[in-house]
Amino acid sequence: MAYDTYLSERIEHILKEKKIQFEPKKMFGGICYMVDGKMCVGVHEDTVMARVGAEAYSDALEKTGATEMNITGRALTGFVFVGNEGIDSDEQLEYWVDLCLQFNPFAKASKKKKKKK
Repeated sequence: MAYDTYLSERIEHILKEKKIQFEPKKMFGGICYMVDGKMCVGVHEDTVMARVGAEAYSDALEKTGATEMNITGRALTGFVFVGNEGIDSDEQLEYWVDLCLQFNPFAKASKKKKKKK
């Protein structure tokens, strides 16, 4: 599935401006930016995937353009999608990236799968 490369470039620009070391990784049918080995923020189709954590989740859903992140039929608590109306300006997008970066130190890294021989 394709994702909005312009939106991903905007996120990369913000991370680079903040001097955040990150690794892009294809996940969830889009691209995610790993910070300290943990999924931080990403792009799915034309929306931002924001990992904001359980504490900020309810408030995040009240923001313009934010909806539950639901790819599999079940919402992921602590993750939201943010559509165009919530990320149109650079300031809006930076708000979401900052929120994700604030949560990142508290996020748990997923367990690494053992490679089959």
